[in-house]
Amino acid sequence: MRQAGRSAATILDKLCSLVKPGMSTLEIDLAGGDLMKEFGVKSACKGYRSGNRIFPSFTCLSVNQEVVHGIGVKNRILQSGDVISVDVCIRENGMIGDNCRTIPVGKVSPEISRLLKVTEESLYLGMRLALDKNRVGDVSHAVQKHIESAGFAVITNFVGHGVGRSLHEDPQIPNFGKAGTGPKLRRGMAICIEPMVNMKSPQIRMAKDGWTAIAVDEFPSAHFEHTLLVDEDLPEILTIPEGCGKTEEYFSSKISEFAA
Repeated sequence: MRQAGRSAATILDKLCSLVKPGMSTLEIDLAGGDLMKEFGVKSACKGYRSGNRIFPSFTCLSVNQEVVHGIGVKNRILQSGDVISVDVCIRENGMIGDNCRTIPVGKVSPEISRLLKVTEESLYLGMRLALDKNRVGDVSHAVQKHIESAGFAVITNFVGHGVGRSLHEDPQIPNFGKAGTGPKLRRGMAICIEPMVNMKSPQIRMAKDGWTAIAVDEFPSAHFEHTLLVDEDLPEILTIPEGCGKTEEYFSSKISEFAA
């Protein structure tokens, strides 16, 4: 899990650094596939089956009002002022690494910048409570409270999840809920926490492709995700890119970044 997480995070970091105005989401997806080949890992997205549908892309690339599970396509061209959620899920030696980041394309409005900042902050506030003997609701409530206090809307159709040899395992980790409720977390459990946040309304609709979820209010959405191991004092973040230190250093750098 540690190796798969580090590979997924490093691929995500490198892929995000390539994003610029004028690129198509297909270009980004193919670059993601090339990076996975370079790292000797497989996409856990491409070929993922839901009913009769098979996901066609190496990564999930969701632009602006697209919330999650966007597909890389040739005619989806990024413009300055857009945001894009880059979701990298890989399989390495039978284990899953899963992480996501929403990034600005060029310069975005102050309100969109605030959406991204609040969503990422909520992820870290939730992770802080992913501790042995805490409950899932403790994590969920922390995420929801921070998002809604900022005036944004928590998406309830999609949730975080346990992870390991399969991409989606128990328990579910909602981004909404009551503290002190839900399954009890135990040291060593591998989970993904992933706040998905809309600017105005929590409602979504599905695109014609059957995969992409879209915010009905047509405002931009944000999505951040880490894979982590539950521990006693501080969860171990598995999806830290190479060269970014260990969990304590990474947490500290992020808290400093939020305060700036």
